Amino acid sequence: MTWEHIPIDDVKTKKAQNAAKELMNEDELTLTEYDFEDPKHNKYVKVNFPPFFHYRVSEDNTPYIVGKSHWQGPIDTGHFSKDHGAMTPKLALMFMKLCERYATRSNWRGYTYNDEMRSQALLQLSQIGLQFDESKSQNPFAYYTAAITNSFTRVLNIEKRNQNLRDDILEINNLNPSYTRQNWQSGSSTYDE
Repeated sequence: MTWEHIPIDDVKTKKAQNAAKELMNEDELTLTEYDFEDPKHNKYVKVNFPPFFHYRVSEDNTPYIVGKSHWQGPIDTGHFSKDHGAMTPKLALMFMKLCERYATRSNWRGYTYNDEMRSQALLQLSQIGLQFDESKSQNPFAYYTAAITNSFTRVLNIEKRNQNLRDDILEINNLNPSYTRQNWQSGSSTYDE
């Protein structure tokens, strides 16, 4: 994993330098990549997944570069491509299957808003799917499953909050709330808030 071949974004760098000058009231200030909050994303041009080099080891055990991410053309004479490396249709189908399978698990399949959970998980995967960092983990399946779990849980919490608001409004107007609230109030069931 390396940012060596990604060009520096001059606009972001100048904005950061101007902001730092205003804060410190210094005329000459040189910033390094460590002066930014997140150097990898603030100094360089924004890319859709972490950049990397592919190496191969020759017969005399010296590594040499055989490929670069975000690169078009030959390694020595090619050029940087910001949009290079899009999600393939096969990966998109895999994400869809993963969400579909996860939605049929016993703890998620009974909800009436299961479709919304799946669509939110697909949206999340399409946004972060290519951002898996191989230098931090060797298990992309766990990364994607965690993203799906978080999306499903987020939708569940939003729906619970909406149900609580609706039940509160019904009770204020002397109407019967949902069966879940009625069971919770009678003490025959537990209720999570």
